[in-house]
This record gives sequence, C-alpha cells and structure tokens, in this order.
Amino acid sequence: MSKVKIDYSLYLVTDRTLLGERDLAQGIESAIQGGVTLVQLREKSVSTKEFLQLAVRVKEITTRYRIPLIINDRLDIALAVDADGLHVGQDDLPMLKARELLGPNKIIGVSASTLAEALLAQQQGADYLGVGAVFNTSTKSDAKEVSLEKLELIKKSVSIPVVAIGGINITNIQQVMTTGIDGVSVVSAIFAQEDILMAAKQLRAVIKNQQKTDI
Repeated sequence: MSKVKIDYSLYLVTDRTLLGERDLAQGIESAIQGGVTLVQLREKSVSTKEFLQLAVRVKEITTRYRIPLIINDRLDIALAVDADGLHVGQDDLPMLKARELLGPNKIIGVSASTLAEALLAQQQGADYLGVGAVFNTSTKSDAKEVSLEKLELIKKSVSIPVVAIGGINITNIQQVMTTGIDGVSVVSAIFAQEDILMAAKQLRAVIKNQQKTDI
C-alpha cells in the first residue's frame, strides 16, 4: 500500500487540557467538519492504555472523514491503531529507526528549528517538517523560536512539505502563510475556542484565500 496523499494546510495538534469538560473525540470531529485537513494526536500525560483507547476512538473518526491521523512520538500507539503516520521531535525516536519500524508506506514528520535539522531530516527520509516555534506558544514551553525569515529559508531549502508550528492563530496566520509554507499547525487556535467548528472554518478561509493569492 502506498502512502496516503496529505493536505498539510490546516494541521490540528490535540491538547485535551484546552477543552475543559468537552470531549476530545467530539472536538476533533467538529474541527474536521470546520476544515482541518490533518490530525495529530498528542497526549503527554495519560497512561499507555488510555492513550490507546483514545487513539482507537479518534482513528474511527478520522477514517470516516478520510483525514490522515498522525500520532505524536508514540510509535507503539501508531502501530497499534494503524495510524497513517508518526511525528517525532529532536529528542524522540530517531527518524531512521522510526522508518525501519514503521515501514516505507507510513508518513513520518520531524520537528526542526534549524536549517541543519531540516536538511538532515529530509536526507533521512522524513515526509514533512514541523518548523517552529514561529511565535510564543503556551502548549510547548521548551520550543525554540524560529523567525519568519528562517522559516522561509527552510522552506526554500528543502523539497518536502513544511508546516509552521507555534503560537499560530487567526490574527497571524496570513503573515505565516506568506512565507510559502505548505500548512500551519494549530492547537489553541482551535481547541481553546468556544466554537471549535467556527474557529476551524475561519482559519481554513484565510488559508484558502492565501492559496488563491499564491497561484
């Protein structure tokens, strides 16, 4: 089976702490209905059993809507639910080992904050890069800052898709998209909003308008 073709334009990374009493799976479904094109399940503070149960529920939703599901960091969960791919950071499972274990047909994304990290990830076979943080972000306290100029340089220096990450929201998304990147990764801009569906729709509208401008 060949790799699925991915639209990276509106890439949702989950964070249950932003939802309050709302259900994570329902939140993801609303975000997809609003225009999210890719979902990364990121759960840092739950047991393996709980993460697996959650991943099974989310995979059912993403499969129904034909939206790719990426698992953050946890190769075992990605394999257990047959997710579409895995995202690894610089301190996670090495890219080459992830590819060896996942096989050639799964998507693997790598976080990068420097041109050297980006070039190495591409050389090792990454399918896409998550580059940031382009703005201050409350969801990842250890993120290194990447200027828009550096983001644009990385995009021009690699041939694989580049997704910008870190503090992106409705007020700055257009500014980020002008660097020519393939998509934006958001957390709070969708999950911290009262109306998840509308928040996703608004972001999607800005992205579509910018894509028209770029043509």
